[in-house]
Amino acid sequence: MFNMESVRVEYDALGEIEVPNGKLYGAQTARCLKNFPIGDEFERMPFSVIVAMGVLKKAAAEVNVDFGLDLKIASAISKAADDVISGNLYCEHFPLGIWQTGSGTQTNMNVNEVIGNRAIEILGGKLGSKNPVHPNDHVNKGQSSNDTFPTAMHIAVAHELNHSLLPNLKKLKNSLQEKSQKFMSVIKVGRTHTQDAVPLTLGQELSGYVKQLEYGINRIQNTLPRLYELAIGGTAVGTGLNTYVSFDEKCTKKIAELTGLPFVIAPNKFEALAASDTMIEVSGALNVIAASLMKIANDIRFLASGPRCGIGELILPENEPGSSIMPGKVNPTQCEALTMIAAQVMGNNVAVTIGGSNGHFELNVFRPLMVSNVLRSIKLLSDGCYCFALNCVNGMETDKERVAFLLSQSLMLVTALSPHIGYDKAAQIALRAHREKTTLKESAKASGIAESDFNNWVKAEDMLGPTVYKKKSTC
Repeated sequence: MFNMESVRVEYDALGEIEVPNGKLYGAQTARCLKNFPIGDEFERMPFSVIVAMGVLKKAAAEVNVDFGLDLKIASAISKAADDVISGNLYCEHFPLGIWQTGSGTQTNMNVNEVIGNRAIEILGGKLGSKNPVHPNDHVNKGQSSNDTFPTAMHIAVAHELNHSLLPNLKKLKNSLQEKSQKFMSVIKVGRTHTQDAVPLTLGQELSGYVKQLEYGINRIQNTLPRLYELAIGGTAVGTGLNTYVSFDEKCTKKIAELTGLPFVIAPNKFEALAASDTMIEVSGALNVIAASLMKIANDIRFLASGPRCGIGELILPENEPGSSIMPGKVNPTQCEALTMIAAQVMGNNVAVTIGGSNGHFELNVFRPLMVSNVLRSIKLLSDGCYCFALNCVNGMETDKERVAFLLSQSLMLVTALSPHIGYDKAAQIALRAHREKTTLKESAKASGIAESDFNNWVKAEDMLGPTVYKKKSTC
């Protein structure tokens, strides 16, 4: 318990409880801290959720003036909500963790209490008195945790996707696009099954990564319309009990004005409260991006392996020493960080999927789990893409001599012979060259292919795309 001089006594529906003096939260927040001491400060409800709740409460207060809320109280609530939106109150006055009730009720009340007490301060009242501003009657007017928390989830995730992930995904895509264009004439060995294959250019190879990210960007953008649908106005079970006609429409319009994002009323509030399919859809899109980044980062890691005893076709920036024991060693650390991020996002997606599948009757009760994992994935992917573009791709170069040497050693150039001598004979030439450790040309000559024909038929630069068909003359 706190020292009596450092606490005040507040009450909720269950009775009295001590609250630390100087804290803007109240009884229900203090009770939650007592009942859910799970995790440390790193398990706290995400900052962006609290900011989104501040936006929602500000919107509701201003709209509720049309439905009987005293203008003086509404103005104080709106100003207090601005302090929440600014982030200035987050660390000290929003201590609750993710692991609480599955509807987010405690966080909704934490926000109500902080805004209520801050509004009381603004109006010159006594902290914790609930007079003249009550956290439920005024700050939460026309609302329920069951509609405010999913609304805040959508606001927070939509904001982070628009202002964080999408810009950094595009940054990485553009960086890879620039390298793809720069290396479009660098002909190299292709690899399938991790074995030598027919040639392509390094630019063509990188263009595949660019397209993967384009698809990822499109997937994220395709989730936004559903994210813009808000549950506000559904209250407890979706019926809108204790609100007024047009409350939902006006709140949603106000939230759109405050955020600059095109939020609309959820077309079916029963679905909006009972299910969280939109979060699963967003998480699924993030999971696809994670899978793409895992492949891209691993390819770049392997192409840069060496520098002398691996593939060594790419040269990555030397950002930091790679070993505490091996002098001069440099490692593909940005690739390693990005692949770890990808693995974490895949794990987060599993948790979100399980959470979304566990909506029971009129309410999903895994929401803090879902939104925290989705926001964590967004943050990790956003920062990871930014760092990978800045500290790896932008400074990435190719070792043209190494690329040319490896290409000259490839036995799969024999594929160019197939149209002229047939698959079986071409295979025999390649296998003989491999067994006898000779060049492809030497093996072809030993099989009766004229050197001039070999030189005309086997040109890596002619193997980079389909051949224009020329119909034989019948004359």
